[in-house]
Amino acid sequence: MTYEQIHPPTRLLMGPGPINADPRVLRAMSAPLIGQYDPAMTAYMTETMELYREVFRTANQQTFLVDGTSRAGIEAALVSLIEPGDRVLVPVFGRFGHLLAEISERCGAEVHTVEVEWGQVFAPEQIEAAILDVRPKVLAIVQGDTATTMCQPLADLGEICARHDVLFYCDATASIAGNELATDDWGIDIVTAGLQKCLGGPSGSAPITISDRAAGVINGRKHIEAGIRTDDDPEVGRRIGSNYFDLAMIMDYWGEKRLNHHTEATSMLYGARECARLLAAEGIDAAVERHRLHGAAMLAGVQGLGMTVFGDVDHKMNNVVAVHIPDGIDGDAARASMLVDYGIEIGTSFGPLHGKVWRIGTMGFNARKDAVLLTLAALEQVLRAGGAPVTPGGGVGAAQEVYA
Repeated sequence: MTYEQIHPPTRLLMGPGPINADPRVLRAMSAPLIGQYDPAMTAYMTETMELYREVFRTANQQTFLVDGTSRAGIEAALVSLIEPGDRVLVPVFGRFGHLLAEISERCGAEVHTVEVEWGQVFAPEQIEAAILDVRPKVLAIVQGDTATTMCQPLADLGEICARHDVLFYCDATASIAGNELATDDWGIDIVTAGLQKCLGGPSGSAPITISDRAAGVINGRKHIEAGIRTDDDPEVGRRIGSNYFDLAMIMDYWGEKRLNHHTEATSMLYGARECARLLAAEGIDAAVERHRLHGAAMLAGVQGLGMTVFGDVDHKMNNVVAVHIPDGIDGDAARASMLVDYGIEIGTSFGPLHGKVWRIGTMGFNARKDAVLLTLAALEQVLRAGGAPVTPGGGVGAAQEVYA
């Protein structure tokens, strides 16, 4: 059988991620490959570290990329922090809290969870009460859970963790660059992210930042591979349970030693660097405001179409909204019509929300006025075709009022 070169259909990705990558990121990724120790390559690595310190709003020296999707960053953080038997507390308010709990369990942790109903978030005192009850080594929490569209407030949690000697880990994959995140000011020890949402790139690289405190814990388990280890290299603590996600070794790879660990994913590094460069050029505050504006327009627009928003609207992320599928509308058929007839993708959700809500994103390169208005106009036609009562022009009109 003969296969032709791929030719993906043109889509406007307005779901919860991935989104359409910024064309400038795709151009950067098409640049020629160079060797991993070429001075140009190591310079790009250093620049990438500097740029992501701006993105994470941190002075952490240990700020770099984990090669893999955003889940690779999550797993690297947890497998490098957690030793078998450690207590880990995971507040769960959506699908991805369950993911943090599962990965922690796979690391051998004694995992404790507290839960709120999907569509809600935790108050700081709820988390502090759980910390006092569990006495964990690590608090692992998601900032923005796209399954529910909620954004968990974090500003008070760092002080709580510091007071109770708890390491504070946050998965900010869905929220970073579209919602406020202040790593140092909020006292977060490790933050991981991904490119495919508000950062405007493709999935495949996981930015991470690690505080000096957390880096000390990780380096307390350093074991350098045989074959590159010297007699002067100490081996301390229990060896981290993954080779690929061993942050103690990856920190040496990105650091001054440039100690070989893996071959850096060159094209992904180019893309990740460009995502951060564009964000730094726009300004972090400006990017968050852009996501707030277009998210507010989309929120007003779906309400203008007569749709009911899911969850605590005051705590939703700027970059995604969930709406209840109207009565009488076949949710999957409507999504298929959006895709086939209009070339626009929106998402459903998971678990208890599957088939009950749609999730519509305004993030990264797609956080712009024309994408919002086009999506709302198409959604109106699909709802009308399905028999839902909608106000003609109600979605676009309500969004335009936000932009006025």
